[in-house]
Amino acid sequence: AAMAGAGRRRRRGAAMAGFVRELERRAGPALRLEQRAKGGVGSVVWDAALVLAKFLETGACPLARRHVLELGAGTGAVGIMAATLGANVTVTDLEELQELLLLNIENNKHLVTGSLRAKVLKWGEDVTEFQPPPDYILMADCIYYEESLEPLLKTLKDLTGPDTCVLCCYEQRTMGKNPEIERKYFELLQMDFELEKIPLDKHDEEYRSEDIHIMNIHRKQMVGP
Repeated sequence: AAMAGAGRRRRRGAAMAGFVRELERRAGPALRLEQRAKGGVGSVVWDAALVLAKFLETGACPLARRHVLELGAGTGAVGIMAATLGANVTVTDLEELQELLLLNIENNKHLVTGSLRAKVLKWGEDVTEFQPPPDYILMADCIYYEESLEPLLKTLKDLTGPDTCVLCCYEQRTMGKNPEIERKYFELLQMDFELEKIPLDKHDEEYRSEDIHIMNIHRKQMVGP
């Protein structure tokens, strides 16, 4: 289903109702993504995940044989798409989402041309087992709780090397504290990272929306004395 022009409420409802979300691919069969009606924010395929997954298919970032880590993977949609494009992917989220991630890996493993595994990663905690730094870090809709900003930024700093490319896709929300949390996040992020917005015309033609943004983020290079 095209995202452009679709009513947001209708899209949300469609995502929740069917439990299995099919995500079409440019080449070959669709991804089949199990969802959960209850289980918090990680249990459905959010629009930002669709936009980022389909952006990866444009080929703007070469993924074949690259080491890719997804943070806050939820259903695993983005990381699984990367693995179908030849990347060696680790999808990460909290313990309670591992069962759903493993199920979705199993459902789509016949489409994977790279490799794919799920691991527990709690933001702010030790990341030794995820070293050396990946080539890409993928994040879709990871900015929604103020208390998770500092741990998320710590994890990003701990995981990124000088050549790591972080792709962060998020839906701009205007309700409640969302704008304030978003502003604080990007303010903190800019202390250590360079941010570049990927223009809308570079997104997938169909899976794009004026209020969903993709940022290309790199560590600031330390300048010698």
